[in-house]
Amino acid sequence: MAIATINPFTGRTEQEFDAHTDEEVEERIAQAHAAYPVLRAASFAQRAEWMNRAAELLEEDVEKLARIITIEMGRPIAGARAEVLKSARGLRFYAENAESFLAPELLDDPSKVGASQAGTRYAPIGVVLAVMPWNYPFWQVLRFAGPALMAGNTGLLKHASNVPQAAIYLDTLFDRAGFPAGAFRSLLIPASRVEKVLRDPRVKATTLTGSEPAGRSLASIAGSEVKHVVLELGGSDPFVVLPSADIEKAATVAVTARNQNNGQSCIAAKRFIVHADVYDEFTGLFAEKVAALTVGDPLEETTDVGPLATESGRDELEQQVADAVAKGAHVRTGGTVPDRAGWFYAPTVLENVTPEMRLYLEEAFGPVASVYRAADRDEALGLANGTTFGLSSSVWTNDADEAEWFIDNMDAGAVFVNGMTASHPELPFGGVKDSGVGRELAAAGIREFCNLKTVWRG
Repeated sequence: MAIATINPFTGRTEQEFDAHTDEEVEERIAQAHAAYPVLRAASFAQRAEWMNRAAELLEEDVEKLARIITIEMGRPIAGARAEVLKSARGLRFYAENAESFLAPELLDDPSKVGASQAGTRYAPIGVVLAVMPWNYPFWQVLRFAGPALMAGNTGLLKHASNVPQAAIYLDTLFDRAGFPAGAFRSLLIPASRVEKVLRDPRVKATTLTGSEPAGRSLASIAGSEVKHVVLELGGSDPFVVLPSADIEKAATVAVTARNQNNGQSCIAAKRFIVHADVYDEFTGLFAEKVAALTVGDPLEETTDVGPLATESGRDELEQQVADAVAKGAHVRTGGTVPDRAGWFYAPTVLENVTPEMRLYLEEAFGPVASVYRAADRDEALGLANGTTFGLSSSVWTNDADEAEWFIDNMDAGAVFVNGMTASHPELPFGGVKDSGVGRELAAAGIREFCNLKTVWRG
């Protein structure tokens, strides 16, 4: 894949970039390695000052950055702007909370282990390689970079090849904010060159947000080098609607949960599992609201759904739907490629999806929703848990006992009750099964790339 900005609304190549040479990659690894002891020695207060300045820079540049997001991957401009501002908030969150998250913890009674004082403390580990996707080109990166740098680590970014302008901006953001030069560097390289970087002894750990195959490959390399890895991979999140739910509200939120960011989100609701007693009411409202979405130029403020980020992604989605329809699925709305320029796919609602169809188990990375009828809560749970993924989930019910039952039994990294899944700096984020290992965000996220060190004093 060429390192280039290709506008998904027009299909035109806006700008191409040369990959970094081996010598340039070596220089950037060396810069991150040299910056590490300087950043490690800086106080939390100094790091926080720099991190808050990075947040200010994002806010100052919000309109420019929102346009970069929209031009590079097609996200409607209002959502792109919100992504930049959310990223700034995430940096501020870690500036404010890193020191308390990483505070030493002492045993109340150290004599039980024969010590005068004993406990644990967190220490940074060094240079961390982040392999990041295009779908949230700033938020995905900065929710890693904020905690990593506040902990005293330095970072290397291998960004997706179709968002190079985002990568180039991020390459200098932390330098501009006052961090030691080289504390965060972007590598403009293809995926085929990641392995060499990860095997470099100066790189101590890695994190990837992306597809399951990419995660398996990176984890295999990291394992062979005995390096820590955090993976946030695919998802096919269930959105379960039960009879006691507010059906109107559930249907309204379902539209956003499936179609935000043009449906290209790992934590988007993708499988809508509806109790038979409210199936017709919910599905009718849901399909009606999906059909009313405005599809068009992502630079227009009123656009709800823009083009998919890549032509191959649009074609894959088209093939998944065609396979389902050929095997008996019913298209409630959408199901077509609009006759227009750009990599669009009509927001779609499908019914009667069955196990022999690709969509039953595969992740649909675009504005396509599958609706399933469940006879009772046990069948609903079986459908919800019946995939290899386990990223997040939503359950809609006003029965407190029923909500607790789903929270206890859902195989997912998160359960949202009467709301759509979203990532927040204040809450851990990650999945189970093929959706990944480890956690991002909150205290858990900053501790992933730290050495939890036991300290014992006689």
